[in-house]
Amino acid sequence: MSELMRAVVLEKAGSPYVLQIKNIVKPKPRRGEVLIKVCGAGVCHSDLHVALGEIPFPIPAVLGHEVSGVIEEVGEGVEGFQRGDRVVATFIIPCGECYYCRIGREDLCEKFYNYNRLKGVYFDGDTRLRDVDGSPIYMYSMGAWAEYSVIPVRDVFKVPPNLPLDKVSVIGCAVMTAFGACRNASLSPGETIVVYGIGGVGSSVVHIAKRVYGVRVIAVDIDDNKLDYATKLGADYVINSRREDPVSTVLKLTNGRGADAAFEAIGLPLTISQAIKSVRAGGRAVIIGLSRSDAEASFNINALVRRGVQIIGSYGGIPSRDIPAILDLLSRGVLNIDYIVQNVYEGIDEIPRALKELEQGKVLGRPAVRISREC
Repeated sequence: MSELMRAVVLEKAGSPYVLQIKNIVKPKPRRGEVLIKVCGAGVCHSDLHVALGEIPFPIPAVLGHEVSGVIEEVGEGVEGFQRGDRVVATFIIPCGECYYCRIGREDLCEKFYNYNRLKGVYFDGDTRLRDVDGSPIYMYSMGAWAEYSVIPVRDVFKVPPNLPLDKVSVIGCAVMTAFGACRNASLSPGETIVVYGIGGVGSSVVHIAKRVYGVRVIAVDIDDNKLDYATKLGADYVINSRREDPVSTVLKLTNGRGADAAFEAIGLPLTISQAIKSVRAGGRAVIIGLSRSDAEASFNINALVRRGVQIIGSYGGIPSRDIPAILDLLSRGVLNIDYIVQNVYEGIDEIPRALKELEQGKVLGRPAVRISREC
């Protein structure tokens, strides 16, 4: 008889969505994979987009694409890792073989998108998760909302011993996405940036941009609690866009020129337009936030062309390069994981509540769930 584990399964997408905590078959690692006992898992707006049916995905599914844990078993052909290693993984699972992986653009991995994001499976065309009747359960990334997770070893990184394993889970999406966006923006010390949306990713942009790149940061949100949080993370000035026009205020704060770079971390047409309007001539508008699959945004063509504004789409990061750098910055105290993770939920049963409170805007930064109390 197969060994079982508990998992949070999305049984129905839409509004309302249906999450069920149930026993499913504990997976086994295949060649080139490891099985980890999940310690921590993040709860992201991308999970919410899938649950609400705004991003199409196969059902039933186990969501959760930020994960940390302890290796319990290694598959055939795995080298450099062993049982007991503390590890973290990223939501982008690079195949290492496609055109984009070969040129160093793991963020654009073709197999990851075509197999995992469209079909909920790994690169052999099969999911690692099964219900007790043998029927498939699909995986959003590695399906982290479970007691165990199978992950290709290419996407696994060892965690320094001085970092809390549960909270570190969120670096696999929120922090890596923010880190990648700052890198893609080519930030320089002394520049001024504006960040639209102080959620899990936007808050990490504030923290990284300030602590790593030494820029002046303007934070924009509609929630004063999130703006206070942005100040704690390093924001120099905050704007509540319910009370004042953010574009006009950014222009005033930059002597009429505009910010050197703007980051949009929400995925709304309005804030994307505001981000583009907020930058100076020759500035960079970095679009991070995902939206509904059919959403579109617009901009003034002549203003964009005449002012030489760059629009940069930024999706995640480069796992093999960014995660070791992020772990080093956290380990040395340049970045503070306790600032990044403000809400920790206890136990797998709390995942539905965490997702609902994220939907309601009740959490600061990126929430993490401590799946195992053994961490």
